[in-house]
Amino acid sequence: MKDLWRLLRLFRPYAGWIALGILLSLATLIANIALMAVSGWFVASMAIAGTAGVSMNYFTPAAIIRACAIVRTGGRYGERLVTHEATLRLLSGLRVWLYEHLEPLAPSGLQRYRSGDLLSRIRADIDTLDNFYLRVLAPTVTAVLGGLACGLFLLADDSRLALILAAFLVLAGIGLPWLVRILGDASGRRVVSLKSDVRAATVDGVQGLAELQAYGAAGAQAAKIAGLSRQLAREQQRLSGITGLSQGALAMSANLAMWLIVWTAIPLVRDGAIAPPELAMLALYTLAAFEAVMPLPAAFQALGETQAAARRILEIADAESQVKEPKNPAALPQGFGITLTGVHFTYPEADRPALAGIDLDFPEGKKVALIGPTGSGKTTLVNLLLRFWAPERGHITLGGDDIAKLRGEDVRRCIAVVSQHTHLFTGTIRDNLRLAKPEASQDELEQACRAAELHDFILAQPDGYETQVGEAGLALSGGQARRLTTARALLKDAPILVLDEPTEGLDNPTAKALMRTLATLMTERSVLLVTHRAEGLADMDEILVLERGRITARGDHRHLLDSLPAYRVPN
Repeated sequence: MKDLWRLLRLFRPYAGWIALGILLSLATLIANIALMAVSGWFVASMAIAGTAGVSMNYFTPAAIIRACAIVRTGGRYGERLVTHEATLRLLSGLRVWLYEHLEPLAPSGLQRYRSGDLLSRIRADIDTLDNFYLRVLAPTVTAVLGGLACGLFLLADDSRLALILAAFLVLAGIGLPWLVRILGDASGRRVVSLKSDVRAATVDGVQGLAELQAYGAAGAQAAKIAGLSRQLAREQQRLSGITGLSQGALAMSANLAMWLIVWTAIPLVRDGAIAPPELAMLALYTLAAFEAVMPLPAAFQALGETQAAARRILEIADAESQVKEPKNPAALPQGFGITLTGVHFTYPEADRPALAGIDLDFPEGKKVALIGPTGSGKTTLVNLLLRFWAPERGHITLGGDDIAKLRGEDVRRCIAVVSQHTHLFTGTIRDNLRLAKPEASQDELEQACRAAELHDFILAQPDGYETQVGEAGLALSGGQARRLTTARALLKDAPILVLDEPTEGLDNPTAKALMRTLATLMTERSVLLVTHRAEGLADMDEILVLERGRITARGDHRHLLDSLPAYRVPN
């Protein structure tokens, strides 16, 4: 239950909306009960008056009935409006809150999560939490307040009537939901887990479709998704069965309570303790009172699913990043030279270090290349410079200051990255460019795109800079996507440029053209080039050869070719 208490604390900014929704729900409930009770009394009174041939005032009860009907209708509409507005605000606020906790974890704190699982948590699991307010919190509070009001009303007539109603309301509002909670808890938790597994498997299948088809594994992935879907359907069918039984038990409780109250009230009518029309009123009043507890079995059945979703979300919120932000960050230094001294780093659960004893002096304006086989530590070194990871031993300084004393965002503001993995977001070319500089003018966008040799392509599109790039940039070719990220790096105008395998996956003509474009970026900047290819190495001031996390050789391109027979750069 502590997870739900934490959720309640997160709901505090929306307490006014939550309280208003509950108040309208309670008003609607009371209006409906009053409508049924007064209607029963009115019809019975009119029948008795007609039989006895006496007159009665029917204007007042008729007005009360109309007023109750209006309040019920208006209250129901207002309750739906307010509770859904509150829910949408809650979900929106929770997503922002979760993203604020999620973003600092990337990438070190998110290594063990698949992209499909993270998507499921930030979308589906948070959507599931609308159950907590709409189906658990609001109905429970309304039921407690409404049940008390109903019991107190009957207490004025006879304590036995109040006791009977209270007993059956407790049975239907506490006992039955508790039983449903026990029966549906495990299935509810499995539903959340299976939904996440289905989404993750589907996302993995779509993202890796080309590889699955190439290795003939698409059928196996489809069978896996189908198997998970069947398990999910079985659990949902079980929950549906529990729901049906609970609704039947509720109806039986309401009818038993009505008959017992009528049976108890008959002697009171005979003895003149209550008027005959009140017998019909009591019958309809009792049935209507059970509207207060009607949502509770379904609410408590959904509680297991809600708790599981809350636990998955809070697990992300409680995760800690491997990189600790300084409590009192230092200001950025004036210079931008980088020095690595005795840097060691090992990934969690890895059997050997990714970097071991790396020393590197990288003054302003210097151009350095890192080469080596896959797994030698090149990308790890880049991630350490960007403060995505922190070294376990050794120091990295920027302008003479330890980067551990600087905010990660400040460090990354000084570094522009052109990566082999082009990160483009669904949106327009303009949107993706302005990620680097939100206030950039049209002239600045065009200047950057001309330098990246992308401007002519953009003008050839019907929508120009408003052209949609598609999901993850799929509407662009590989070369166009790289040029777009190059233009974005130009817009950022950072003093340090990191080129992480910028030509990987491109054919030779496209790779050479891109490197010519990148030469514009290298002017008057510190450059760190990570590559497997020969393009651009001749222009580097120093080349470092990495093997198994260690620097095994260093020098310029010509020196390494002449002095190191093992030095090879694949084309």
